[in-house]
Amino acid sequence: MSVDRVEETVGGQVTAAVTAEAGTTAVRYYSVAPGVRVNVRSGPGTNYTVVRVLSEGAKVPVYCQSPGTTVTGPYGTTNIWDSISTGQYVSDAYVNTGSDGYIRPRCS
Repeated sequence: MSVDRVEETVGGQVTAAVTAEAGTTAVRYYSVAPGVRVNVRSGPGTNYTVVRVLSEGAKVPVYCQSPGTTVTGPYGTTNIWDSISTGQYVSDAYVNTGSDGYIRPRCS
């Protein structure tokens, strides 16, 4: 199945959509914890390589989620990791999704 990511700026706000053969799903951006620089890792756990660091005040899309290393952060303790791009994951403990559980499908 083919998947494309499309970004558009509307009224100064960046929106994104993931399009696939089966249809289109809008992706929402979520704020990372204030005053925190968050490590982005190559997989869903602290044992994966840091590929970049998000700046304070960053907003990230969550495309899918995976179980991984349990982390404690400003938004609780969780083993859920958010995929914010291909091969880029952040702990859900640092992303304000408004939920303690899964909000997106599990990554395949």
